[in-house]
Amino acid sequence: MTWIITAAALSAAAVLAACAMPEPEPELPSGRTLFMENCASCHGAGGRGDGPMARDLPRAPTDLTRLSRRGQAFPTVHVMSYIDGYFRQDDPDQVMPEFSELFTGPTLHVDTGDGLLTPTPQPLVALSAYLEAIQEG
Repeated sequence: MTWIITAAALSAAAVLAACAMPEPEPELPSGRTLFMENCASCHGAGGRGDGPMARDLPRAPTDLTRLSRRGQAFPTVHVMSYIDGYFRQDDPDQVMPEFSELFTGPTLHVDTGDGLLTPTPQPLVALSAYLEAIQEG
């Protein structure tokens, strides 16, 4: 009789373990956090190209507050491609590092302008959204 109670208890424990809630995913850093950790040293805390490392570079970093042209939409796909390194592959004078290895992780589906949804790393989407938020007409 004791073995039946023990077997029932073990079965109940196995069922409860199988029903346990999965561990929550770790919270991903915000676009602002990613910017401050990876971009501000060159582009400055405000994104204007005046970071502490800017004076040591062979050319001035881009003023990231002026990526939107007056009256035009923010160039999301171009910005993400540039950060990722796609548009800079053949530029031997490139100063900005490629971030394709750094900005990885869970993906979001982003419309790249052709109506197709492209899986894009969430950190890259978050950083691009932050850059869009700091635009100054």
